[in-house]
Amino acid sequence: MADLPVPQTSAEEVRRVTEEVLARPEFAPAEPAWWERILDAVSDFVAEVLAAVAAGGRGSIIGTLVLVAVVVVLGLVVLRFARTVRADPAVPVAVDTQIGRNARDWLDEAEQHEQSGRWRAAVRCRYRAVLADLASAGLVEEVAGRTSGEYRSAVAVELPSASASFATATDIFDTAWYGHTPVTADDVAAFSEVARSTLDDAGLRRAVAAAHE
Repeated sequence: MADLPVPQTSAEEVRRVTEEVLARPEFAPAEPAWWERILDAVSDFVAEVLAAVAAGGRGSIIGTLVLVAVVVVLGLVVLRFARTVRADPAVPVAVDTQIGRNARDWLDEAEQHEQSGRWRAAVRCRYRAVLADLASAGLVEEVAGRTSGEYRSAVAVELPSASASFATATDIFDTAWYGHTPVTADDVAAFSEVARSTLDDAGLRRAVAAAHE
């Protein structure tokens, strides 16, 4: 085994450089936030009170009274805060009202988006049309709030024959709807082809074509 080369830098120099690097601002320990300092102060105060209570004698009586007072004050603060917190009527509650919408309506909306060059929205509508077709055939259940990943898992379990094609459709939808990459007409065309494959794999292509006429 060859001998290792002799280090050219002394241990003192290595220590000096290390200390200089660690002294930089990015390596400085983070200062606790203001609320963390308050919690620490309250925790220390309560610990001192409990210690006084445990010690017995006059200190325990005073400590008990102080502890009760602290609990009462905290309770009043929480009650006051709870009374003043109200839902902002200007902020709408996110409710999915489009569950159960038929595939033809989704496709009509997709075509409107395509005519206006809104390719990202068009992919979303065509993805929802596939889900609507699967749901109307009783193969997949549309559920409010269900994510695309959850639909992918549901299809894999309930409709394995269409699992691969639907997974591809979901990938295209996720990239178009949630990604930050530009969406083009070619992306919509690619999705439409995968959507047809999904319906073929599910055995629905002819039935769906007849229903959409």
